[in-house]
Amino acid sequence: MTLKQWADNGWLKPHKTNRQEVGNLLAIVRRDLADAQAGGISPDWRFGIAYNAALKLCTILLYAEGYRPTQNLAHYRTLQALPLILGTERKPDADYLDACRTKRNTVEYDYTGGATDTDANELIEFTKTLETHVLNWVKSRHACLLKN
Repeated sequence: MTLKQWADNGWLKPHKTNRQEVGNLLAIVRRDLADAQAGGISPDWRFGIAYNAALKLCTILLYAEGYRPTQNLAHYRTLQALPLILGTERKPDADYLDACRTKRNTVEYDYTGGATDTDANELIEFTKTLETHVLNWVKSRHACLLKN
């Protein structure tokens, strides 16, 4: 499927972004990555914070392409759009992030101790790499959205 087909299905709606909005989202990513790496907080929270950073990176991709998810299944659709935008070889990344979404929901709403330090560290490192890919993609396709 394509993003346009998703929009035609009512899963996405048009969104016009700008440099300030993308800059704000990148600032959230950087803050969240720094916070997730800080000591003194539980692995559950570190994991949740790193998840939020990854979600924001996927949001940047969608916004740059002119879309935002509708309310229903917003996180899921934002993550699953990753291979539609960056290429089908990124499908395993979207699947990994969806598993992280499920785990994040569990540790935030159901019980504590569902994420380990290893889980948090793995997601932090994944998100750092994703940030590089997203920034390179935005620079190559929508450079006007990045601050000079």
